[in-house]
Amino acid sequence: MIKILIVDDDQMNCDLLQNVFTRHGYQVISTTSGLEGLNLFRKHVPRVTLLDLRMPEMDGLIVLKEIRAVDPHAPVIILGGGATEAQENQARALRVTDFVRKGLSLDVLVEAVQRAAQLPIHRSTAPVPVANGGKSEQIDESVLVVDDDPLVCDLLVQFLSLRGYRALGIKDGQDALRVVEDVMPDAIVLDLIMPGMSGIDVLRALREQEYPGGIIIMTGSHNEELLDEAWALGPQEVLLKPIDLECLLTAIQLVLVCREC
Repeated sequence: MIKILIVDDDQMNCDLLQNVFTRHGYQVISTTSGLEGLNLFRKHVPRVTLLDLRMPEMDGLIVLKEIRAVDPHAPVIILGGGATEAQENQARALRVTDFVRKGLSLDVLVEAVQRAAQLPIHRSTAPVPVANGGKSEQIDESVLVVDDDPLVCDLLVQFLSLRGYRALGIKDGQDALRVVEDVMPDAIVLDLIMPGMSGIDVLRALREQEYPGGIIIMTGSHNEELLDEAWALGPQEVLLKPIDLECLLTAIQLVLVCREC
C-alpha cells in the first residue's frame, strides 16, 4: 500500500482526508502538529505528504523546509487555503510538488496525490532517524541573542543550542555589533530595552551596516511610540516578554525560511 502523511491542525480536516484516502486504498498517517508531522515523516518515509500551510507553532513553510533537509525530492502537496501570494512563492521556492487550495473538490486533491505518488522514487534518499538522547541535530544556522539580563540571555542560548542552532549570547549592544561584524549571524534576537546602547540604537546601526540577516525584537515595554519606532526600522518580528519559547522558535524558523527564499 502507498503510504501518505497528512499534517493539518484542523482535526476534522485530518479525519475527513484520512477517511477519503483510506477508501482509495492508501495507508494514511495523520497529525495536527507540524513538529509531530516531521517526526512521522522521518519515521515512516511516506510516499506523499499533504501539508497544511497555515498552522500554529510550526507552519507549513517551516515543515516543508525541514522535510527538504531530510529529502530534497519527497512529494509534498500544500493545502493552501488563505495563503498569500508571497507564501505560495516561498512554497514553490522550496520545491513544493503541488499546491491545492482548500475548498476545491476532493477529486482534485485525490488526483494530485495520484500524480505525486507516480513520480519517480529517488533511491539515494534514506530516512533520517530522530536524534537520540533529546539532542537535536546541528543546524547550519547561527543565532545571536542580545539581552542585558544574564539569566534570560543564557537560557535562550541554551534553548536554541538544544534545538540545533549555533547560538551565541551577548549582554551589551556595542559588543553585539562587534560580534556581528566578525561572525555575521543568520538571525539576531534583540532586547529592546538595555542600558548603555539600547536595542533601538543597535537596530538602527544594523540597518546602517545593511545587515542581511533576520532580526527579532524582544521587549517588555508596551509603549506604543517605542514599538512604532522599532517597527519603522524593519525587524521581522516583535515579541513581548515574557517570551513564549515555542513562539520564539517559530519566529526564528520563519525568519530563516523567508531569508532563504
